[in-house]
Amino acid sequence: MEVLHEVVERLAPMRRRACTDGEREAADWLAERFRRVPGVEVSVEDEPSWGTFPPTATGLGVLGLTAGALALGRRRGAAALLAAATIAGVVDEAQNGPRVLRRLIRRRRTTQNVLARVPAEGASAGTLVVLAHHDAPQTGLIFDQTMQQKVYARKPELIEAHKTPPPQWWLGLAGPVLTLATALTGRRTPARVGLAIGSVATFFIADMWRSETVQGANDNLSGVASLVALAEQLAAEPVPGLEVLLVSCGAEETLQDGIRAFMASHGQELDRERTWFVNLDTVGSAKLVLLEAEGPVWMEEYAGPWIRDLVEDSAERVGVPFERGYRARASTDSIIPSRAGYPIATIVSLQPWRSPANYHLASDTPEKLDYDTVAGAVRLVAEVARSLAARTPA
Repeated sequence: MEVLHEVVERLAPMRRRACTDGEREAADWLAERFRRVPGVEVSVEDEPSWGTFPPTATGLGVLGLTAGALALGRRRGAAALLAAATIAGVVDEAQNGPRVLRRLIRRRRTTQNVLARVPAEGASAGTLVVLAHHDAPQTGLIFDQTMQQKVYARKPELIEAHKTPPPQWWLGLAGPVLTLATALTGRRTPARVGLAIGSVATFFIADMWRSETVQGANDNLSGVASLVALAEQLAAEPVPGLEVLLVSCGAEETLQDGIRAFMASHGQELDRERTWFVNLDTVGSAKLVLLEAEGPVWMEEYAGPWIRDLVEDSAERVGVPFERGYRARASTDSIIPSRAGYPIATIVSLQPWRSPANYHLASDTPEKLDYDTVAGAVRLVAEVARSLAARTPA
């Protein structure tokens, strides 16, 4: 508990928007904190990023609105081209595509990944990579949980029946898709509806662009503090035959620039048959849950279903409250190693109304964290490490 409080309370006041001096300050402090743990090898790696996503998404929203206006003005060819370009751009951003548009129109910047390596005692039979991210998100009206909490208070069964939230990014796609329908059919009603929906979507993303960066105690200093606590625990109680790589990525809130860079830099070193990932992302709410898949536009199941079974078994052994079967409509760092074929378990946490506590809100401050849940995540990952070492011959 002392370590968890120390890390969260020290980093939370830093203005950690991706690719800023505050993010670098956090990375440097975290590296120094890891160096205080005996036997841990630490490095800070500068990596490329193109900044937060709201500017690009806002531009795409304006492009979609322009397409709708052209469709209503009977310029169907131009409307179709702009609508198709908007759809492609939104999918490229939201679904972690090749990021063609981002690289074309945004200035290249720098983020920092912090790597803390706990060498294996004796011959290593494999590597466990534990991920978190130290940059902080921006807030915005779209993240307000008031309505969801009111629905839960009156009709909890309506919330509890669903383990997959509504797809927010579909709101950004609806406008250009309806505009494209008008361009193809000549019927003006779809474009009118698309302009209305597109205006709302563009307002929300522009509001996020102008909004402040929050302290991000839950998202995701809870995960970062867990990495430091794990380093301390592994130094005190080593897991023979298992190398553990604790990676705090930058630029997660840009939609995964940091983990993309980590995999580009280190993927060749990580044997797919002997490397396993656990991602700790926002683990300071009431209850830990395991994600099975994620997909802002369409769902992608994570690689290595067996590791999720192993995590469930580990949670039962150490007595950590835990629930399975959830799928995320937000993107996480997990999808990048998963696409590369690495087994991965994504551990998050939720409030009873099926949202992370204070998610992307100004109220995401250290005193609002459920530190018992964070400590449970640390115990769980330590048991996962022991289980992986036991199942893999040294």
